[in-house]
Amino acid sequence: MKLLILDRDGVINQDSDAYIKSVEEWIPIPGSIEAIAALSQAGWTVAVATNQSGIARGYYSLDTLQAMHDELRRQVGEAGGQVGAILFCPHGPDDGCDCRKPSPGMLRAIGEHYDVPLDGIWFVGDSYSDLAAGLSVGAQPVLVKTGKGLKTAAGVLPQGTLQFDDLAAVAKALINPGTAL
Repeated sequence: MKLLILDRDGVINQDSDAYIKSVEEWIPIPGSIEAIAALSQAGWTVAVATNQSGIARGYYSLDTLQAMHDELRRQVGEAGGQVGAILFCPHGPDDGCDCRKPSPGMLRAIGEHYDVPLDGIWFVGDSYSDLAAGLSVGAQPVLVKTGKGLKTAAGVLPQGTLQFDDLAAVAKALINPGTAL
């Protein structure tokens, strides 16, 4: 199985320090929907692991989050692809859960769901916590320079972190190995 795991906000859709609180605020980054569809068409399973502390903070409901994920699936489907498992952490940063990145809970759950080891699986994110979560399960950390990615790239990155301009560039590298690395 060819598995790719993505963070959501800042990788697939635009991010906001004020949180993405509605389907109307959920705006895909140009090229991201097409990238997921192309990966899907090329035999990749694309899963999502996303921190959603806005739920714990009372900014939006589980139903609203589900509607955002339904919209993601709808748009990728219209582009000819599909999205695999979508896992989210609804907890706040001080809740002490194992699922909130940089903790590995969501990534482990994805590996268990698909019954695949995560060693070397690419985990694409735009923040240091994404990269750290990937490293903690042996995944290949991949930074995109969308969302908070440029700010993250200006700091110290985990050794071996791959960097790409956006999800479209990641898709190109995975679908046509050797052309974009």
